[in-house]
Amino acid sequence: MAKVKSKWICQNCGYETAGYLGKCPECGSWGSFTEEVQTSFKPQSVTPQGFLNDTKPALLSDIHVGDEVRVSTNIPEFDRILGGGLVQGSLILIAGDPGIGKSTILLQTSGELCKNSKKVLYVSAEESASQIKLRAERLDINSNSLYIYPQINMESIRAEIDNINPDVVVIDSIQAIYSGTITSSAGSVSQIRECCSILMQIAKNKNITVIVIGHVTKDGAIAGPKVLEHMVDTVIYFEGDKYKSYRVLRSMKNRFGTTSEVGIFEMGPKGLTGVTNPNELFLNERSKGSIPGTAIVVTNEGTRPLLVEIQALVGTTPYPTPRRVTNGVDTSRLLQILAVLEKRVGLNLSKQDVYVNVMGGIEVDEPSADLGIALAVATCARDVVVDSQTVIIGEIGLSGEIHPVQNIEKRLNEAISSGFKKAIIPYANKIKYDKIEIVPVKRLIDAIAACVSAQ
Repeated sequence: MAKVKSKWICQNCGYETAGYLGKCPECGSWGSFTEEVQTSFKPQSVTPQGFLNDTKPALLSDIHVGDEVRVSTNIPEFDRILGGGLVQGSLILIAGDPGIGKSTILLQTSGELCKNSKKVLYVSAEESASQIKLRAERLDINSNSLYIYPQINMESIRAEIDNINPDVVVIDSIQAIYSGTITSSAGSVSQIRECCSILMQIAKNKNITVIVIGHVTKDGAIAGPKVLEHMVDTVIYFEGDKYKSYRVLRSMKNRFGTTSEVGIFEMGPKGLTGVTNPNELFLNERSKGSIPGTAIVVTNEGTRPLLVEIQALVGTTPYPTPRRVTNGVDTSRLLQILAVLEKRVGLNLSKQDVYVNVMGGIEVDEPSADLGIALAVATCARDVVVDSQTVIIGEIGLSGEIHPVQNIEKRLNEAISSGFKKAIIPYANKIKYDKIEIVPVKRLIDAIAACVSAQ
């Protein structure tokens, strides 16, 4: 009888130890160790055929790239974050909260690829074939080249890939797949690492595009070892509130395109639909008139400038310590802006609650939104308004100076196309435009004065 042993593995970084540890010495996380059972005998080798690469080194100038390097998904917003379409032989990881729409967007993508005469194998480890059929009927997907395969065994999946020889493989999800070469259960660090390695070899050796769905932890990180993100070619996060209709696909890593690119989608009865004009979406519900505590900023998401509304609410606190609450803005960034307002402008907020919200559910983490946040807070505190036809652009330094931002012309062109008449920008970005009034400012106090004088 084989002797049973166990080991403890950190679920964040994959560090192994013989006994339980409260804190991982590798990544520093607490309570991340789980026990995995291993046996003293070596499992039967099931090394897939063709995984051994016997190619020889070649000169870069002699390497031929095929005509069809990228394949369009027929979903423009998805193609945008992929860098122009799916790259053959690539391994793509899509992660997001439960119910956010990961399976929906990939089933839609599979249906569109089949319209382009591509053969797709959709491997479902969490749903039955009939359940996927019901979703496909709701999405109006009906194709003779889309194969549905409910399976959790990696060796069986590999055998069907060899048999069908598809152009694209979708794995839903990697945490539910297990390999017979590893004795631990599905979802463990060892299983995720091994299964992802096998899928990577399949993608590279057979020139098949493999798209993998990954779960996320309660902290928003991808479940499993960090090496999973290093192995894949592209990492895409699905963001948004599952109780609202809008979703944001964000590219965090892309070996074949621009990182930090975003795609905006709207969830409807027929699935996810790309939003061609996100600025209209984010500004659609803003107030037609001017009210205190609102400002429009132009932020860059990848290569796309977006106009979003910043709202601020300032009021006397009933608590011993005033509250600082943010939605869509980094709280530490807000605290820094409030410190500058108090020290450099003289705005005392030490006994007032401050709430800041970004409309549309998008996360704004670019420093160019600093000036818009500061003006929203200052105008609400002093009960003055920023003109609704004015956009705010600028980064705030600790001494109250306004630093320049990149791509100022692209931001201003987007503001002009959306009908704005005035722009408050850093003095270092001073530029002359005929279709929009430019107000260059050097310091935060100058920007506030420009808003007050316009009353």
